[in-house]
Amino acid sequence: MRETPEELEELQALLDASLTGSTSHLRSIINAGSTLTAERLTGLLTGMCTLALSTVTAKGEPRISGVDGHFLHGRWHFGTAPDAAKARHLAARPAVSAAHMRGEDLGVFTHGTVEILNPPGGDPAADWPEVLAYLKDFYGDDLFDWDNEVVYYRLRPHWMTVFAPDVTKLTTPSREKGHEG
Repeated sequence: MRETPEELEELQALLDASLTGSTSHLRSIINAGSTLTAERLTGLLTGMCTLALSTVTAKGEPRISGVDGHFLHGRWHFGTAPDAAKARHLAARPAVSAAHMRGEDLGVFTHGTVEILNPPGGDPAADWPEVLAYLKDFYGDDLFDWDNEVVYYRLRPHWMTVFAPDVTKLTTPSREKGHEG
């Protein structure tokens, strides 16, 4: 868990507001008894978590793909190749939806917009060195030419819910590099 107390408060406020503002149908499925606190969630979302990421084409058609998600400071971070279709979609239309699911035990659903952390030929985000150090520690220094072969994004959520119907089934998994618990 890398979140500060302020980031946990912000994430909890987002989770609460998202659920409160949801439809009655969603609230009949996700409620106080079937969700997690921000602190519990960040304790579970460690290491790499596979995300189903949805982007939109120029014609307004949805596209979904899988990405390695890393939950750092209360936000999803993920990368792709600079020439990937999703990179083109995100450059033109930064709105995305992402889902992380662990069978029927955990679902984290997020809507928001992305920002590029290491734009090709541009100035990196202020915290890119910290994120890059985390990624190099996780994947290894030499997995990519980090300056040219991969572009990383941070998803800034405006809506996020968590479905965890049986909290007793969720334990903080110990993860090995490259493996999801």
